[in-house]
Amino acid sequence: MNNKSHWNILLSDLVDKNQFVETLLSENNWGELAEFNTIKGILFSDSTIQQFIEKEDQYDICEATAAGKNRKLRTFSAGEQKKEFLNYCLNQKPDYIILDNPFDHLDQASRKILLHQLEELSATLCFIQLVNRTEDLLPFIKNSGHITDNSFDIKPIEVDSSNTKKVRTTEIPKPLIAFDCNENILVKMDGVSVSYQEQKIVDAIFWTIKQGEFWQLIGPNGAGKSTLLSMITGENPKGFGQELYLFGRKKGSGESVWDIKKNIGFFSTSMTQLFKRNQTMEQMILSGFFDSIGLYTQPTQFHLNIVDQWLSVIHISDLKNKSFNKLSLGLQRVALIIRAVIKHPPLIILDEPLEGLDDTNTALVIDLINILIQETNMTIIYVSHRIEPSLQPTSIFELIPTDKGSIGKIKTV
Repeated sequence: MNNKSHWNILLSDLVDKNQFVETLLSENNWGELAEFNTIKGILFSDSTIQQFIEKEDQYDICEATAAGKNRKLRTFSAGEQKKEFLNYCLNQKPDYIILDNPFDHLDQASRKILLHQLEELSATLCFIQLVNRTEDLLPFIKNSGHITDNSFDIKPIEVDSSNTKKVRTTEIPKPLIAFDCNENILVKMDGVSVSYQEQKIVDAIFWTIKQGEFWQLIGPNGAGKSTLLSMITGENPKGFGQELYLFGRKKGSGESVWDIKKNIGFFSTSMTQLFKRNQTMEQMILSGFFDSIGLYTQPTQFHLNIVDQWLSVIHISDLKNKSFNKLSLGLQRVALIIRAVIKHPPLIILDEPLEGLDDTNTALVIDLINILIQETNMTIIYVSHRIEPSLQPTSIFELIPTDKGSIGKIKTV
């Protein structure tokens, strides 16, 4: 297969990726991509995997996994899901595969395995890889281009750091109401273990999180990071009866999930799928004041003023009244991060906040995280497989898988 049939395409967060993918698959391409109009393509993406998971749950089937496994995609780790779904795509006998940020959510070992597999497949199959960050461009693909707007015109890739947006550090909005958090220790786990169907996920976790600290939580896919986060947010019933203390109270001592959640600002990449109502970006951010998925409470002028200040800080005031669901995925995630921090809660959990962002917005969010650590007393738990040189957590909590469940190891930076 000639290398001209492979493409690396760097997408700006301003691009409507769904529309671009639809254009590719509908055989309406022009210019350099016109050669794909007469051949069969398929999309490999996290969003497509999620659609298969929902379909399998709805109809109680195992459609995307190999015959004989009889396992639903949901039961696999992120790396295993991508492996299974890639095999499903190959079984459809396409001429080319659109790879939408294929390395997102993968640990370093899984990235290397997938990269090797894709390079081998490139000898007989065409790839169009869509990525948001320059560092994710596939090294074995020579053709590359940059799409910066919805004209979908392919331009040369030019890295220009002078266009990087910076957070306006002197204008970080003050909280509407200061949290009454007298506890220096926000979270304490004294030997916490979690098992499902006699399989231990995490084993004897000891972790103390104090006010003002900046933690990075790391570990391979399937190590139990999401399990630990669900213990901290109070959503996991496995916390009852254990030595788990959240904001000064032992889990199960009479507190509600909402008593815990009011102290936490939470972001994960999957949250974009929760906001189905046709509300503006401003309304979606306002919902962070009320811990609701969507805005159902009439905000005050004070609430509106704080949102205006935040939008100015991150340079997107002009998008305030645009429908949240019509924003690009990258801008949706930037807005959701602001939603998580808008109350200045004692604890912020950022679960892979940089996945799906382009280089410009990645730099902006990194800048924001650093400023929040420097200028506020908020504690941050940052979850990511990537090590970002510009982010400097004070400590790292690493989950290390063993035959008896993952154990925890603290690294001081």
